[in-house]
Formats: sequence, structure tokens, C-alpha cells
Amino acid sequence: MTDALDTAIDKAVNSLANIDDPVERYHASRRIRVQLDTGSSALKEAQARIAAELKAGRSWREVGALMGVSGSRAEQISNGK
Repeated sequence: MTDALDTAIDKAVNSLANIDDPVERYHASRRIRVQLDTGSSALKEAQARIAAELKAGRSWREVGALMGVSGSRAEQISNGK
């Protein structure tokens, strides 16, 4: 999945070079960025749900260890931060 995502992002960014008008190129880049930001928000929400799911029966310290972060960071992630 990561390779496909990287490829899609590279393709979108490289497509900007085909737009001669700098104003149009700028607006196209903004549209791409909005799409990336939207995707980033969706991933953040998914991570919050995953952290909350991992919490069942575990301390935040244990959840953090599973996620490769500190316990306090795991709790922040569960709160969407």
C-alpha cells in the first residue's frame, strides 16, 4: 500500500510540471494538498480508533509499547492529537 501511495503522490506532484501557467499550476497544487490533508485526517481518526481498541484491558504504557511510542503519546493518539 505504501508503494502505491508514494507512486500516486509522485504522479500527482509530477503532473504539475505539465501545467504551463503558474497560476493554474498553483491552484492544481492546492487541490492536491487538500486531498492529502483530507487523507491525513482520515488516517488520524483511524489511528485514534486503533489506539482505543488496543487500550481494552491494557495500560497506556502497554499500548504505547505495542505502538512504538510512549504511553502518554498513545493516549494522545487515542484522543485524535
